Amino acid sequence: MRFSSRLPWTAAVNRIWQALEDRRKAGLPLLDLTQSNPTRAGFLYPDAVRAALADPRVLIYDPAPAGSREAREAVARWYLERGYHVEPDQVVLASGTSEAYAWLFKLLCDPGDEILAPRPSYPLFDFLAGLEAVRIRHYSLRYDSRWSVDWETLMEAAGPRARAVVVVQPNNPTGSFLSPEEAERLAEFCVGRELAIISDEVFADYPLEAVSVPSLCIQDRAPCFVLGGLSKAAGLPQMKLSWIVLTGPATWRAEALRRLELIADTYLSVGTPVQCALPALLDAGKSLRDQIRQRIRENYHWLRSRCGENSAVTVLGAEAGWYAILRVPRVRSEEQWCLELLDRGVFVQPGYFYDFTGEAYLVVSLLTPPEELAEGMERLLDLAAA
Repeated sequence: MRFSSRLPWTAAVNRIWQALEDRRKAGLPLLDLTQSNPTRAGFLYPDAVRAALADPRVLIYDPAPAGSREAREAVARWYLERGYHVEPDQVVLASGTSEAYAWLFKLLCDPGDEILAPRPSYPLFDFLAGLEAVRIRHYSLRYDSRWSVDWETLMEAAGPRARAVVVVQPNNPTGSFLSPEEAERLAEFCVGRELAIISDEVFADYPLEAVSVPSLCIQDRAPCFVLGGLSKAAGLPQMKLSWIVLTGPATWRAEALRRLELIADTYLSVGTPVQCALPALLDAGKSLRDQIRQRIRENYHWLRSRCGENSAVTVLGAEAGWYAILRVPRVRSEEQWCLELLDRGVFVQPGYFYDFTGEAYLVVSLLTPPEELAEGMERLLDLAAA
C-alpha cells in the first residue's frame, strides 16, 4: 500500500531530541529555557476565563462559515482598542493559525505553486505547505543591529509559480517586524507581481520596548490576510481559535471572502463554546498580556545586561516577541552546544532549528521564569568560558 509523499514521514530522530528524552526518562533535573506554553510558565489566569465557558449557548449548534457574528465583532473591537478599524465582515475564524495557513494555501495555490517565507523563522511552513502539495521558497532576513528583509533574495525567490509572501511580525524567533518603509515596499512588490501578503501577527501584543508593532490590517494596496489568535492574544493555546482579517482592494476582498467562506463552510472546525466565550476571553486576556509583557521585557533586558561587551555570549537585538537569540563562540557546533548543555541540565534550541544559515546561535524563551533563566544562563556562560 502506498502513502502520500507530501512529507518525509521517515525523518530520523535528531540527537538533541533523543538526549532530551533520555534525560527526562531518567528523572534527571532540567532547566527548560525553551518554554513557549504560557499555561505552564507560572502566570496567574483570572477566574473570568473559566466563567466564560459557562455560557448556556454552548449547548446550541448554530454553525456560521466565517464564525459567529458576536465572535467576529469581538475581534473587530480587539483591533479598535489598538487603533485599527476592522469591520466584522472582514474577519473569518479558524481553529488555529495552522489551520488558517492551510485554508489560505488552499485558497491561493494549485498543487506545485509556491509560497515565499522568511528565513530564519519558525519551522512550520514547510510542513503546512507540504500537506497542501505546495512548495516553500525562502527569502532571507539579514541582521545589522536589527533584522530586515533582504530584498534581493525576495526578488530571486519570486518565480512564476509564486502566489503569496508570508511575513511574520514579530518574527519567531528574531523578534523583528516590518518598518513603515519595508511595509510600503512589500505592498508595491506584491502588487507588481500579483502576489498576496500573509501577515502573521500573533505576537503583536508583545513589544520589548515601549513601542507598538504596526499591523498590515489597514493597508489597502495589496491583497492581504492578517492572522491573529487566542494562543498569544490571551495566553490560551488550548482554546484553538484564530482569525483571518482580509484587507486590500475592495473588489478582490469581496471575492476572496466568498471563496474563503466556502472553504470554512466545508470544515466548520471552530467549536461553539470558544466562539461564545471569545468576547470574555479577549477581555480576560488583558491581565495575561500584562504579566507576559512584564516578564519578557525584564528577562530580555536582564539577558542584555548579563551578556555585556566582555561576554563570550552575545544577545542579538530584538524588538518584540517571546524569544531571544544568543550568539555563542564557534568552538562547537550548535548541536554540540545543545548536547553539552543538556549534560549540565539545561535545554536550549539550536539556531538551525529555525533555519539560521550560519553558526553558532542558540534560542531561548523569554517566558522562562526569571530564576530558571538566570541559573540556566550561568551554566551556559560557564560552558562558554570552559
